[in-house]
Amino acid sequence: MLIALDAMGGDHAPAAIVAGALLARRELGIEIALVGLREVVEAELSRDGPVPAGIEVIHAAEAIAMDEHPAQAVRNKRDASINVAMGLVKRGVAGACVSAGNTGAVMASALLNLGRIQGIERPALGTIAPFTDTGVLVLDVGANADVKPNYLVQFAQMGAVYAERVMGVRNPRVALLNIGAEETKGSELMQDVFGRLGRAGVNFVGNIEGGDVHLGVADVVVTDGFTGNVAVKVTEGVADFIFRELRAAIYAKVQYKLAAAVLRPALMRMREKMDPGTYGGVPLLGVNGVVTIAHGNSDARAIRNALRFASDGASSGMLDAIRTFSARRG
Repeated sequence: MLIALDAMGGDHAPAAIVAGALLARRELGIEIALVGLREVVEAELSRDGPVPAGIEVIHAAEAIAMDEHPAQAVRNKRDASINVAMGLVKRGVAGACVSAGNTGAVMASALLNLGRIQGIERPALGTIAPFTDTGVLVLDVGANADVKPNYLVQFAQMGAVYAERVMGVRNPRVALLNIGAEETKGSELMQDVFGRLGRAGVNFVGNIEGGDVHLGVADVVVTDGFTGNVAVKVTEGVADFIFRELRAAIYAKVQYKLAAAVLRPALMRMREKMDPGTYGGVPLLGVNGVVTIAHGNSDARAIRNALRFASDGASSGMLDAIRTFSARRG
């Protein structure tokens, strides 16, 4: 399974991207097409000695900067690395595309080059929160600030397919993020969606409040992109605050440092679980191809994990399952 990797996307590109590709090839055996300025990418590859078999470089003459206008840059720079990488997926050369570049540009490129799955009105960004052994899929987390009832229903259906096929959850429980558990809670939009989800062909378990998502009572949590983005960033901020406070407390007294030395393996496991780089990227669902968007600040380890994530998605049959679900619904 060849994965197209945008070598020019991200705050630390191309160095961290190339390093992540090498890790993924050596540790996971994933075949990778590094897409970017050939001379730049090959120079990074040569730093670690001979390039292992299974990694190739595909030339792209342009790159899209993190601060460029996404849609405009994608249209004007047709030979940008993200467009070339998406083209590999469109032609069936690659099974998935991974990029840590400008999120808006990645989404725009996916829509321009791959298009939407027939019957899907809007794509959705999902993220996996590490609250259970398999994780909790939350979507949308940024692609659609304003939504219609149909969008949220389709997010739920795509999320259920993804949770089953990629995350390995049998008959995943789907919940609607709301301000209360009762079906009469929330805005008119949320009350409307509540009724629709009961007829959507998913295992709908009702509303869920933000403070209960971590309890693992749902495998898929559906919301609009504005709310989802805020919720994810608040969660990441709280996790960072807890670890900073814990670190300050540990170094406050000698006896705490001694205790921390004993607890270090457990603390490191906890930090690893909460680190977004453990998953590496978020899926863009609803486009006609497997796309994983990594964090702009991704290091080599995060890129390695994003490639694993994308490879799992490409080999799971998830895309065909969403197409089938969408066609049946239509």
